Amino acid sequence: MPIKPNYPVRRDVNAHANFIQSKLNDSYERSKNQKQAAAIRYKNGVYLEFSGSLGHEMSVKSLEDRRQGIRLLNVKENMGTKQVKATVYIPDGKEAHFLNKVKAYATEVSKESGNPKNNDLISSIEDISLAMLESFWTGKIDDMPGDESRWCEVWIRYDVKKSKKSQITSNENQAMNSLIQCCETLKIGVNEQSLTFPERIVKLIFANKSQLTNLINICEYIAEFRRAPEQTSFFDDLSGSDQQEWVDELLARTDFTDQNITVCLLDTGLNSEHPLLFPAIVDPASIQAVNSAWNSDDHDGHGTEMAGVALYYNLKEKMSGSHQVTINHKIESVKILPPRGENSPELYGAITEQAVFLSEITNPKAIRTLCMAVTAPNYNTDDGSPTSWSAAIDSITSGVNGDGEKRLFFISGGNVHPIELNSSSYPDVNILHSIENPGQSWNAITVGAYSNDAIISSSDYNGCKAIADVGELSPYSSTSKLWNDKWPIKPEILLDGGNMVTNGADFSECEDLSLLTTSKDFLTKPLTTTWGTSSATAQASWMASQIHNEYPDIWPETTRALLVHSANWTNKMINQFRTDDKKTVGIKQLLRTCGYGIPNLEKAIECANNSVNLVIQSELQPFKSRKMNDMHIHKIPWPKDVLQSLGEIDAKLKVTLSYFIEPGPGEIGWKDKYRYPSCGLRFDVINSDETLEDFKKRVNVKMRGDDRKDSGDGTKRNWYLGPGNRDVGSIHSDFCEDVAINFCDTNYVAVYPVIGWWRERGYLGKSNEKIRYSLIVSIETPEVDTDLYTPIVTQIEIEQSVEVSIEI
Repeated sequence: MPIKPNYPVRRDVNAHANFIQSKLNDSYERSKNQKQAAAIRYKNGVYLEFSGSLGHEMSVKSLEDRRQGIRLLNVKENMGTKQVKATVYIPDGKEAHFLNKVKAYATEVSKESGNPKNNDLISSIEDISLAMLESFWTGKIDDMPGDESRWCEVWIRYDVKKSKKSQITSNENQAMNSLIQCCETLKIGVNEQSLTFPERIVKLIFANKSQLTNLINICEYIAEFRRAPEQTSFFDDLSGSDQQEWVDELLARTDFTDQNITVCLLDTGLNSEHPLLFPAIVDPASIQAVNSAWNSDDHDGHGTEMAGVALYYNLKEKMSGSHQVTINHKIESVKILPPRGENSPELYGAITEQAVFLSEITNPKAIRTLCMAVTAPNYNTDDGSPTSWSAAIDSITSGVNGDGEKRLFFISGGNVHPIELNSSSYPDVNILHSIENPGQSWNAITVGAYSNDAIISSSDYNGCKAIADVGELSPYSSTSKLWNDKWPIKPEILLDGGNMVTNGADFSECEDLSLLTTSKDFLTKPLTTTWGTSSATAQASWMASQIHNEYPDIWPETTRALLVHSANWTNKMINQFRTDDKKTVGIKQLLRTCGYGIPNLEKAIECANNSVNLVIQSELQPFKSRKMNDMHIHKIPWPKDVLQSLGEIDAKLKVTLSYFIEPGPGEIGWKDKYRYPSCGLRFDVINSDETLEDFKKRVNVKMRGDDRKDSGDGTKRNWYLGPGNRDVGSIHSDFCEDVAINFCDTNYVAVYPVIGWWRERGYLGKSNEKIRYSLIVSIETPEVDTDLYTPIVTQIEIEQSVEVSIEI
């Protein structure tokens, strides 16, 4: 059943209608007066800003009427107040459109619903005013130009019409010419490059606040303004001495802390004397090589490039800003690639293990994140089954070959090369290019890439356009769409990997669409660019270090879970890949290309009043004497009275379960998913109509599942992914959306084991081992005034998790 929109209820229809009518008339009158007083030509129409009620939705789709020329330009939601605002263009002569809707709202009743006519639209509007510059500005208001001119993105609209002959026509040129003429009138600089999307054109203009305000007054095609970020090519094109000035300026406002939180790069080495990196080096001994004959310096450049991203995350943003920067983690490096030739494939796993141990021996007390953006596409598996290298990483992370210490490990998914687009179009090329070895690892987080830039300013790329839009999968990113469904979801998360460009025939990298970072040749030119899943993996490692800075004592399993739990897809990713009408097929394609989406660090670290993460770290003994043994049932302290009071308001329940498996000994059984992992864990949530005893019995039955099928969730809740998609690998995350009142009784979550080689190979003496896990459960509502946090914390002080052990 679809969830009803959360529109406000207006008790006095006539009073609300009169108020909205007066706001419309007042706005039209003010617009008329401004036009009469203007010294320059005014646009033919008016821009209005419609505001919704705090914490409620607004029927924005009803604000547009293409037949009348009334166009919805932009929609913004304040994340703090949860207020929606929409900017709308109304052409001259169409002012009565909304006045007539208000009149019908006050005087007519819909036969179907019994509500006032146009109820959804008019009742959802809280206020109307003339649109000001702030109405068009997307992003931080502080980024808006002041008296000094700055480069800005201007997004202009153009109409697309379908004629009787089914021919599509547009006024794209008309809109563009109007903008250019208006900019000439106001003496606003315009960049020659442009970016065209359906119904939108993006241009770069050089303007101050006054000029932007006047541009709104005279141009009827404005949809929104955004800050134009400093293009990466600006820094890349600077001379070495000019780059050094920017480096010195950044260092002057950067503080480096002494905390022992590190990112350890397993790569081509590191030129640690780089001025942007040197203050964050643990000590010279932490810059090492697996083979001392290789030396520890960076012979290729890739390792130093990774370090700049892993340390600063977005170096271009920090370089362009003026605020104080704090770096709260350090960099380590172990060189795993020789300066000449290559390692023998059978040594990949042993070399990786040796590198990890070297870093730990040198700095045994570090809270460490392992980061490796080195893959081997030529030594891969076609179906996603483990390789000796990925299995070695599973051993390293699970601690089976050492003292049992668990480790957090990030691996790049591997890159699509631009030449591959000559034979396959984007994004089909990403589907055809599978995750590269050792990205099959169950315990490591394999990182893919999305595109965060699409505007090109460098004259070196005249006539070129970006391949992917902002928020879409990066053309570089590999996927697991072609893998057998029984192997893990890869990549798990996406971060910024840049974009490619094309002139229609050729495809290539582009500095403007890449990430700024540190160069190995720092004495001559300290800055360079990087891209692909490598930069995305370095960004993921940076995120992990921020979580460790906030919570230094959490398990690696938990850091991994927080990143996945906080991730979401963009709407553009959903539109790209969830194209199949069949829900299961569409979701599977989205999941196997984009993983769980882009992680949100703020969500991973913090709990807001209306969105709370409950984190449980525990361990259970899955088997006993080759029989199923433990399951845990955790009582979740949801504030039932608060959820009941919210009634029909939307809410989202999300559960993430993370654990590390011990890989199966030898490849003899790897074709069977129950033979590779030591054991698997699953989660389940109590049904609305279940007693606790019935819930225990139902989960107990699932634990009896044999090795021929993995009995899935089986609950009646409408999980978005469902057990068939989520219950692979060693991290499982899913969510369901419903009205808040229906989540009142989701107060028990079970964690239970499924079969693995620990039980099946009892002769290896592992059948009585224990496994750690991290469970994250969250509930979220759009109501900013709803305090879920306080009653949950109060209950936690009183109640503890209920752990149930059942022997089968």
